[in-house]
Amino acid sequence: MSTNVLRTTDGWWVVRDNRAVPVDTKAATTAELIADRQAVREAARSAAPGTPVADLVALSPVTTPCRVVAQMVNYRSHARDSGFTGDIPPAFFRKASGSVSGPGDAVVRPSHVKFLDYEIELGLVMGATLPIGATVEERDLPSYVAGLVITNDVSARDVQLTKTQFYEAKSYPTFTPTGPHLALLEPEDFAHLPDLRLRLSVNGELRQDRTLADMIVRPARALTLLARFQTLDPGDLLLTGTPGGTALKAPPKPVEKIGALLPPAMKWKVFFKSQARNPRYLHTGDVITATIGTPDGRIDLGEQSTPVTDAK
Repeated sequence: MSTNVLRTTDGWWVVRDNRAVPVDTKAATTAELIADRQAVREAARSAAPGTPVADLVALSPVTTPCRVVAQMVNYRSHARDSGFTGDIPPAFFRKASGSVSGPGDAVVRPSHVKFLDYEIELGLVMGATLPIGATVEERDLPSYVAGLVITNDVSARDVQLTKTQFYEAKSYPTFTPTGPHLALLEPEDFAHLPDLRLRLSVNGELRQDRTLADMIVRPARALTLLARFQTLDPGDLLLTGTPGGTALKAPPKPVEKIGALLPPAMKWKVFFKSQARNPRYLHTGDVITATIGTPDGRIDLGEQSTPVTDAK
């Protein structure tokens, strides 16, 4: 059974229902906590009454600096929304770890960004080094992945599309809300990953709702592909893609063909004029709520709730 861990300014806590027990550890980073699993297990077995979780202010359970890597177009529903047909080659990009923020922190939209989008993603937190050339089978996942977190791959679509620049568009401060729980998994928990359901709402309106059964490249295969060129270490974070339902969607094929004939500046002017009528992009005052868990509660990553504000 997985163990849920919170991080606050006072340290690490094991969550049991609506109460939390402090972990007796000197760990300052996620990697150090993962290495001190015995302390986590002792806190989970503790008879102490604990502290109400509602009294704690959760930080991201993934500490920085760390590597933050993300998979692109990794759910069939998102591929359809994005206008992809046929086989989709696996692709990865990096995010700055300075974009990682807490599960209740505001998402801050930079003043030059007009089209701010959300992407709920399951985050894999590494528990061991993934060396170059590694081949990871499903049975090997417990040897490399320590736990799971909720992440939101917030995206500045006007930067992403006009500059074809994923790194900038997804790396502004607060653009990777993470947590609240770091669910540390036991080997038997990995068989339940396909049952995980990702749900994201904006102001109470459900926007994204899919299980990992919709995923194209599953975690073991993704780690094998990454290991061709990228080392990962304990505490590093892999975002595994988002389901359909984001604000951004590909235009109808006839419109896309006409747009391809226009000069780039004109094409994007026309495109974003049409996007300005799309009410699903994020605005100041919106509240994004995200959950990931299995129906039976065996794995429950908690609830992330982040308001949207504009940069001052």
